[in-house]
Parts: sequence; structure tokens; C-alpha cells
Amino acid sequence: MADLGPIAWPPDPIRTERLVLRAPEARDRAAFIELLASPEVHVYLGGPRPRDDLDRELPEVPERWPGSFVVGLGGSMIGQILLRRATEHRRPAAAGKADLGYLFLPRAWGFGYAVEACAAALDWFDDVLPGEPVVLTTQTANAGSMRLAAKLGFAEVERFRAWDAEQWLGLRPPATPSA
Repeated sequence: MADLGPIAWPPDPIRTERLVLRAPEARDRAAFIELLASPEVHVYLGGPRPRDDLDRELPEVPERWPGSFVVGLGGSMIGQILLRRATEHRRPAAAGKADLGYLFLPRAWGFGYAVEACAAALDWFDDVLPGEPVVLTTQTANAGSMRLAAKLGFAEVERFRAWDAEQWLGLRPPATPSA
């Protein structure tokens, strides 16, 4: 995975109507462990990681690299947005493009937080790297992720089989610069 290029990191916090997107901090470590160890979160991602392993391996400040946003609600982490370069993606249509990923704690599901946070992250991305498309991959069985992709403007490029499941690859074209 390569970085996103010449962007200033971390950016100022991004505020939406209800959420704050910011760089990870030490206070987020417990929420990262909960997120990565959650069986519900990882149903379509190959399963959760063991909590003991995460506790031993996770650094004091988790995931602190360009494109990794903590999604906060009322001062607490409820999820993570990832924007990273898909340099070694399995599909040629995605290779080298920015790739959007997201994980939210189950208690945050069903409130529209993922759409709100992802849209804010994509707006930030359009500002710092104008003219770049973004890809998203999810299992077709993940109905919630498929709905989110559609709401964010991703259009299907292809379906393929990987990790013993049908996968969906979507593309969000670059934002059109305003005149």
C-alpha cells in the first residue's frame, strides 16, 4: 500500500452535522481493539482478530497514517474510515486508485453515520487530490455495504470471486471541479 501522495497529514478535524473525522489518538486504542475483535464487524472480512493478540500487537496510537480517520460521535470513537492507494489490488481496474474502506462498531449501525462519515472523507479527498477516482470493494452478500456504495455514488465495475465469496468492485468517478 502506498501513501496518498503529497497531502498534509493529519488534516484539521472534519466536522459533519453529527460527527468528527480526525487522526487516531492514544485514547482510541480500546475502541480499535473492540472494532477489530468484533465478530459482527468482520462477518464479511474473514473473521475477527483475537482480542489478546490485538492487545499485545496494537501500538499505543493505532493506524496513524495518511488516510486513516477515526469517526467520533460525542467524543467517542464509533468507527474508522480508510482511504489508501490500492497499489496491489487483485483487480486491474482498481490498481493504483484510491480505495475507500470503513468499519463501524455495531452500536453505530443503522443511524446513517457511515454515509455521513464516508461522504465527508470523500469530500476531503476531492479537495486534497482533485481529479482522482476512488474504488470500493465489498462482498455482494454485505447488503449494508452495497447500499452504502450506491448512496456514495459508486457504480459497479465488475464482480469477481475471492476469499470464497462473490466480491463487488465499484468506482466513484473524480469529482467535477466547480466553475
